[in-house]
Amino acid sequence: MAAINTEYKEPSYGNWRVPRSAGLGDLGAIGTGIVMVGLLLGIVSFAIWGLFAGLGVLAAAGLLVLLLTVKDKHGQSMVDRFGTRMSFRLARSAGTNLYRSGPLGVTGWGMYQLPGLAAQSRLYEFTDSYNRPFALLHVPATGHFTVVFSTEPDGASLVDPEQVDAWVANWGGWLAGLADEAGLDAAAVTVETAPDSGYRLRNEVHMNIDPNAPDFATAILREVVDTYPEGSATVRAWVSLTFNACLRAGSKKRTPEDVARDLASRIPGLSARLQSTGAGIARPMPAQELCEVVRVAYDPPAALIIDQAHAAGTPVSLTWGEAGPTATQANWETCRHDSAFSASWTMTGAPRGSVNSSVLSRLLAPHGDIDRKRVSLLYRPMDSALAPVIVERDQNNANVRITSGNRPSARALVDFRSAEQTAQEEARGAGLVNFGMVVTATVTDAERLPDAVAAIEQTSGPARVLLRRAYGAQDTAFAASLPLGLVLPKHSMLPSEIKDAL
Repeated sequence: MAAINTEYKEPSYGNWRVPRSAGLGDLGAIGTGIVMVGLLLGIVSFAIWGLFAGLGVLAAAGLLVLLLTVKDKHGQSMVDRFGTRMSFRLARSAGTNLYRSGPLGVTGWGMYQLPGLAAQSRLYEFTDSYNRPFALLHVPATGHFTVVFSTEPDGASLVDPEQVDAWVANWGGWLAGLADEAGLDAAAVTVETAPDSGYRLRNEVHMNIDPNAPDFATAILREVVDTYPEGSATVRAWVSLTFNACLRAGSKKRTPEDVARDLASRIPGLSARLQSTGAGIARPMPAQELCEVVRVAYDPPAALIIDQAHAAGTPVSLTWGEAGPTATQANWETCRHDSAFSASWTMTGAPRGSVNSSVLSRLLAPHGDIDRKRVSLLYRPMDSALAPVIVERDQNNANVRITSGNRPSARALVDFRSAEQTAQEEARGAGLVNFGMVVTATVTDAERLPDAVAAIEQTSGPARVLLRRAYGAQDTAFAASLPLGLVLPKHSMLPSEIKDAL
């Protein structure tokens, strides 16, 4: 009788790909087009104006290709870096990197509205089929509506690894199922760590102390309440789903009431499926709670006042016009907002090779040098009807890159095998999702900001993700890390299709 191997083997995850267009060697479609046009113009110049004119045209074309193709580890070419710096200089000279609100601000109605991409956003509140209130955030510029779920993650401590693997598998299935949700454009998961004020613990203990309890037990509980908040941290997580005002291309845009009526019956199912992913109890976030989260993000000391009010049983009344900051100033490397200073990063490279389920643990964990940290994973599920076309096109482009030269590079060969594996997995029913990451570190003292920056860059190494400082776009990256459901490609001046073709 053969022995059954019951030894647990931890699964690994990988095969993340960056979409690339077909071209000669490492050149994309636009780079290949520039080479072809440059050669054609060079030949014409040789024939009409002579040798030196032809050489000058070829040299200019070669220099342009060089500027586009020589990239750093973050995939940024010299043209990209120059364009980013010039864009920031123009914004600073025009004063658009500064924001002032309130009665003395620049807003005509004297409200504390959000700056930047969320300036025109509007907040509504409706109830779902379980009669639970939920906030519906509308961004008119892109025609998006966002619903935010507040979750209570169980964590992986003292949990069997088999259970963690089941959570990861269910999370993958949940993401794959989003591609079949009508009108859904994007999803995001935001994990925030911040110091715990201790008011919730103090209120919970004082309400449950038995007046007949021994003096020794009461003294121990009061000591715990007084000492525990020092150095402790609270971890909160939100899942935001962003829906389009149009259910399909060319259809009529829906009003907020129409979207809320549609989502009211779908929210209970979405929140119930979230619980199987390890997110714990997931519930739709009311408008008041979303206002508090945004207000505290821009002004961290406000968290103490809000916690005091909740502990005292006093309701906090905040409107969307009062959730924004009084002032912000976006610098090249940092962003100052009210009483705090923040630095943000964006992910430019997923982990190479295979990783385990705990790869992001150190990046997500609280850190003593950071007052408030947010890590947001941004997802854009692809339509299940378009996924086969995309993977086949990606596979054909990878095939062109290895057959366009005599000796394909090792990276081109690995890229082709990865594209082939992706196509096979999609054919077996796997979903296709574009994803990214935004990390924001906030401190209340400018002198501590270098320590916070060093902490993020240190913990990103074990996470095996490549992070790049959001130079010249700190205010945008800060807003993207909030649970607001902002779809950044829809706000970009340069379409993503052109970026992929470079």
